[in-house]
Amino acid sequence: MGKGAIGAKFGHLITLSFQLLVSFAGFQLIFPLSVFAAQLKQIEQRGYLIVGVKENLRPLGFRNLDGQLVGLEIDLAQRLASELLNRQDGIRLKPVQNQDRFSDILADKVDLMIAQATATSSRARLVSFSIPYYLDGTALITEDRLIHSLVDLNHRTIAVLQGSSAISVIRYRLPQANLLGVESYEAAYAVLASGRASAFAADLTVLSGWVQEFPQYRLLPERLSTEPLCVVMPKGVQYDDLRRRVNAAIARWQIEGWLEQRALYWGLPGNRGAINRSAIQFLPDAAFTTNAVSRSGFHHR
Repeated sequence: MGKGAIGAKFGHLITLSFQLLVSFAGFQLIFPLSVFAAQLKQIEQRGYLIVGVKENLRPLGFRNLDGQLVGLEIDLAQRLASELLNRQDGIRLKPVQNQDRFSDILADKVDLMIAQATATSSRARLVSFSIPYYLDGTALITEDRLIHSLVDLNHRTIAVLQGSSAISVIRYRLPQANLLGVESYEAAYAVLASGRASAFAADLTVLSGWVQEFPQYRLLPERLSTEPLCVVMPKGVQYDDLRRRVNAAIARWQIEGWLEQRALYWGLPGNRGAINRSAIQFLPDAAFTTNAVSRSGFHHR
């Protein structure tokens, strides 16, 4: 699931999305944005909701030993389907790759996307976002028993994925730390195991799954940045009913504590206090991020 470089992966996504919208020769629309996406009434008539999810990202969306899709985002998708259609079997889960999340919404392959997508102003030009269901961000893991907080990492070596947003975050928060770029999570594991790095910086959600799989590691308590995970929905006034229903449900489940409880169940740090009433009330199309270092661009997930 590694983060893409600022100008590479999501730059490529912008290009693909733009090609969907206009023809290069005459700049004519190929099809209106999300024109084929199902409206709420059509979804109700169909009898099931199609939701794009991850299948390899523990603990958000992954397959258990029985091959079933499970995780926080799977729970959310299933409950949204039950909320919208008032039936337990009214859902079809479609596993998606990271690079296909937004193009699948535009191409009418899914009704909703719940796949570790952060809301940004750039992405909001193409799709709509719900209010946040979880606050992700940059975090750190280590197995060094002498490291308990950020100050213990001054002058230490921290592994980061090459081209990831964690680089600017660590440079801002720990300017005296040494950064070691790695190409993959497997490479990060190798440099940690060999002692070449004292810690690894990456997404909080990804690292939460890491420590579940490798319990010798632990998360440091500080969250270095905050990035809202949101449901991705079609853009356009014809989808207002769908967006209102999704946002109302997520807001209610935040207030009731159900989303917090499911996050804790799946081993994610709680953030009910972080998702306050102002976050719950933000406008869905006004995508935002509270990353202290970089507030826009396609380096987000």
